[in-house]
Amino acid sequence: MMSNPTGRLTQGQFSFLPDLSDAEITLQIEYGLKKGYAWSVEYTDDPHPRNTYWEMFGMPMFDLQDAAGVLMEVKNCRKAFPSHYIRLMAFDSTRGVESIVMSFIVNRPKDEPGFMLERQEMQGRSLRYTTRGYGADKPEGKRY
Repeated sequence: MMSNPTGRLTQGQFSFLPDLSDAEITLQIEYGLKKGYAWSVEYTDDPHPRNTYWEMFGMPMFDLQDAAGVLMEVKNCRKAFPSHYIRLMAFDSTRGVESIVMSFIVNRPKDEPGFMLERQEMQGRSLRYTTRGYGADKPEGKRY
């Protein structure tokens, strides 16, 4: 049984849903702004599940109160990196939380090659598994 029949990268919220439209992204941004979250835009061409540190596009928007400003940064990032994964992240800076509370992908490459599961036989009957992205065989910037 295949748990992800679409073969799409599934990181963050809404990852099993169809891509969000800009109007739907705006609604999520507005929700976060009402909660007092600060937004940031990040991108990568290596979306390995353990690659939690993506490149930041611009500075975090701690003082921004308008969803249009955040969406403008998303659109600028899409222009600069049309073939990369781009995600929005919301940071809650209230004392006691100080953490990312929302994260979702807002741009994907046209072709998502996916990941393979490599199996290594170890000493005895032990097995070791590694996840490797098919796109990672190419150099950075040329993966998609």
